[in-house]
Amino acid sequence: MKILMVCTGNICRSPTAEGVLRHRLRQAGLDTQVRVDSAGTHDYHIGDPPDPRSIRAARAEGIDISGLRARQLSAKDFEAFDLLLAMDAGHQKIMTRLCPVPLRAKLKLYLDYAPQQPLREMPDPYYGEAEGFNKVLRLCHAATDGLLTSIRQQLHITER
Repeated sequence: MKILMVCTGNICRSPTAEGVLRHRLRQAGLDTQVRVDSAGTHDYHIGDPPDPRSIRAARAEGIDISGLRARQLSAKDFEAFDLLLAMDAGHQKIMTRLCPVPLRAKLKLYLDYAPQQPLREMPDPYYGEAEGFNKVLRLCHAATDGLLTSIRQQLHITER
């Protein structure tokens, strides 16, 4: 199974989501069965590492995202990935426009996997302070809980 996290520049929300999911997959023993990547809808930061504030927030929880590098969403991604998760409705709209119609069922909002959360869109912490990055990390954990349940169901794996 292949999952792609998508935000604007691929330096804040989507690499954090990628890092959290990778970390939790490793803990669950599913890291060999699920490939995770992230991309941005825009080319603002291609080749750049995640925002230092994202790196710090993740590192505080033992998650290292410092080696990730930003890339832009490509047409090939719609074929290559089984699930493409937008961080907000703007990203989802761009992805829907670029995605071939038969593949659009693969596009979802990431926070749809956290129905207990009142937010449906991941807030962009870029122009804010450190607390915004911590909030993104908390929301990523909440969404990853639901996503892991879905992954286990799709792979026919019982939770351990």
